[in-house]
Amino acid sequence: MAEAEEQETGSLEESTDESEEEESEEEPKLKYERLSNGVTEILQKDAASCMTVHDKFLALGTHYGKVYLLDVQGNITQKFDVSPVKINQISLDESGEHMGVCSEDGKVQVFGLYSGEEFHETFDCPIKIIAVHPHFVRSSCKQFVTGGKKLLLFERSWMNRWKSVVLHEGEGNIRSVKWRGHLIAWANNMGVKIFDIISKQRITNVPRDDISLRPDMYPCSLCWKDNVTLIIGWGTSVKICSVKERHASEMRDLPSRYVEIVSQFETEFYISGLAPLCDQLVVLSYVKEISEKTEREYCARPRLDIIQPLSETCEEISSDALTVRGFQENECRDYHLEYSEGESLFYIVSPRDVVVAKERDQDDHIDWLLEKKKYEEALMAAEISQKNIKRHKILDIGLAYINHLVERGDYDIAARKCQKILGKNAALWEYEVYKFKEIGQLKAISPYLPRGDPVLKPLIYEMILHEFLESDYEGFATLIREWPGDLYNNSVIVQAVRDHLKKDSQNKTLLKTLAELYTYDKNYGNALEIYLTLRHKDVFQLIHKHNLFSSIKDKIVLLMDFDSEKAVDMLLDNEDKISIKKVVEELEDRPELQHVYLHKLFKRDHHKGQRYHEKQISLYAEYDRPNLLPFLRDSTHCPLEKALEICQQRNFVEETVYLLSRMGNSRSALKMIMEELHDVDKAIEFAKEQDDGELWEDLILYSIDKPPFITGLLNNIGTHVDPILLIHRIKEGMEIPNLRDSLVKILQDYNLQILLREGCKKILVADSLSLLKKMHRTQMKGVLVDEENICESCLSPVLPSDAAKPFSVVVFHCRHMFHKECLPMPSMNSAAQFCNICSAKNRGPGSAILEMKK
Repeated sequence: MAEAEEQETGSLEESTDESEEEESEEEPKLKYERLSNGVTEILQKDAASCMTVHDKFLALGTHYGKVYLLDVQGNITQKFDVSPVKINQISLDESGEHMGVCSEDGKVQVFGLYSGEEFHETFDCPIKIIAVHPHFVRSSCKQFVTGGKKLLLFERSWMNRWKSVVLHEGEGNIRSVKWRGHLIAWANNMGVKIFDIISKQRITNVPRDDISLRPDMYPCSLCWKDNVTLIIGWGTSVKICSVKERHASEMRDLPSRYVEIVSQFETEFYISGLAPLCDQLVVLSYVKEISEKTEREYCARPRLDIIQPLSETCEEISSDALTVRGFQENECRDYHLEYSEGESLFYIVSPRDVVVAKERDQDDHIDWLLEKKKYEEALMAAEISQKNIKRHKILDIGLAYINHLVERGDYDIAARKCQKILGKNAALWEYEVYKFKEIGQLKAISPYLPRGDPVLKPLIYEMILHEFLESDYEGFATLIREWPGDLYNNSVIVQAVRDHLKKDSQNKTLLKTLAELYTYDKNYGNALEIYLTLRHKDVFQLIHKHNLFSSIKDKIVLLMDFDSEKAVDMLLDNEDKISIKKVVEELEDRPELQHVYLHKLFKRDHHKGQRYHEKQISLYAEYDRPNLLPFLRDSTHCPLEKALEICQQRNFVEETVYLLSRMGNSRSALKMIMEELHDVDKAIEFAKEQDDGELWEDLILYSIDKPPFITGLLNNIGTHVDPILLIHRIKEGMEIPNLRDSLVKILQDYNLQILLREGCKKILVADSLSLLKKMHRTQMKGVLVDEENICESCLSPVLPSDAAKPFSVVVFHCRHMFHKECLPMPSMNSAAQFCNICSAKNRGPGSAILEMKK
């Protein structure tokens, strides 16, 4: 609902009573502004009686018989004294060059605004309406109509004389007329008629619905939407009529056109004016209400509604009540609605006021959103229509939105919006930061501060860091990690942290943050010392990233204590920077760490740390016995005597057995297995590895009086020693566990060996036969002999240069070729010939496969 406040130069406010405004959240469709300037002057002394609108100017008629031409701002451009009494109607042609005026004293004038042509006539009755031909400027269209008690059509003849024709009379005063194209519509006391100027026929009569209303108090409102659509508003009724062509078969004596009412509905109030708005209607309504106090009827503010016509009803789109000057004294006939088709401007005319209504643009939409504190929607609307808005700036709306959020206490949302709204404007960023500081909300804006483009003054970042340092160590540490070190003065922040550490020297968060600050400042030594003190995982990354190996040579023990695995990997990967000797020396007092380092070194390369292999024997024996035996097996540099001594001292049987066998004392090793370990399986396995008959003999002699050992030997000896040797030595009557099973296994193993031998023999014979056949096929193939081949004995071409001469060539299967005369004569014992070359190289004799003669 919109309200036009009564003031000289103010605009017409969009409101109704306060309660309605509070309840309504719908955005108005129109905005209102009082037509001022010259209009204000006129209406202070006179009263408006009528007005007509052209795209270029306005024409206003008054009760004192004056006609004023106005520009769209209401400034007077021309004045005409037409009559001493009320001007009833003004009409303009489409060009705006000719104007028709009629008044209450019967005067009618039609004249050119820019030419001398003029028509004057005074009738003996009041002339209520006048309408000039829309194309009056054309010589063929010099026509106009006037209406009083009858409707007259005036037309200029070829002698420049005006002749008149009565189009209609006898149904009371003509009170409204609208001319569009070739159609004239008018209203009298009985209804609305339409006249076709071409066919000279009246084509319809639309009767008045509510005959109880006085036509002079509630006049009919006519409006052409287009050349064939007429809108009629009378009382509370609206009818939309469409002029259509009649089919030729239906003509007979009827007009060529007819009118169909396409929509008809009732409104809540009395209609004072109509105007089209796209497919909708703008309706000016006269409202009467009953006072709650006096219970009397009174004139309320007129309403301007936008409605959507339907076939038998309508839908209200918007409704605004207008506080025009003197509305309490006005009647329905005192209001008029005129409109400008080109710009969708609507003029509400009353005796003491002229109000302009226009469609709201994007700026107005944003105004309304801002008024309703819908800042986010306003910002979005401005961004979408930034090319069309004229009065608003996206930045201003954004700043207002931030202020609104701050006032509402939504500090985090306000800070987040700063990123989008402030963009790369460093000055605005700094201004907003200070605003957040004033309200104690620096923490809220800190995550969203720009860190690259733009970069703010170092003081801004330092101010926020100090804020966190005073109240939130974790948040302070997070900012130090996330912000690049060049945003602020590093030395200032370092000093501030050190001051705080004086109060809380063991605070790990502050110590870690100080280390990071030292790193940004390239003070890697101090940073490394803090990381090691804190045993922080980033210490290795720091060493690698900044190549701090020279700084850790005296801190190897600390690194190993922190994470021995990572420390050893790092030291071994950088032997060129910290030598093996240096590491071993540093770990001399920590043999367990020394062992970890040397063990990893040995795993990587068996030879690099060979000088420490003797030391490693003791280290393995002390800290890592499970890896001692693998070390002894893989190392080729450890002294066996020293190793044997240590293992014997510590009674390491398995390691001692291995060392004895490696030193060649297999019998002692076997004896130790049998006597110390009592493990026949291990003894058998050891004998198998050594593959020594004497060891098997010793094993049999040791086991012969031990039935469990005999069982183990019977189960495993079959593939290495003849079981008969063991069986013959078993004493009669000795009870041997699982003897039958062991004997069965020996027989099965023997049978399996026989089967394997037979199978292998079959495979060998088959393979030999196959290879023999393949060799035979190969030797049966022809061999190419040409001029390039030479005799392997005389080294001359095997084929003579003269093909006519006789020759004889011998070619062996080995592909060596000889002249027959170059070969030695075969011996008496064997007539076969052999290749001299292959025989000399022990490749086996080759027999001649081809003898060529000519």
